[in-house]
Amino acid sequence: MANLIINILFVILFVVVMVYIDFKYFRYEFWKRLVVNLLIVAIALTIYYLFLINL
Repeated sequence: MANLIINILFVILFVVVMVYIDFKYFRYEFWKRLVVNLLIVAIALTIYYLFLINL
């Protein structure tokens, strides 16, 4: 049960980070926004697989 809560909080955190960076810095720049979003997802997946998958 704790693992589920941690995973949900992790997803919510990275969605909030992605939306914040989108609207704060890349509001009208589609390609930069796309690249940054892909990098954020890659970082989130890396952190998940390195630290959270074994919980």
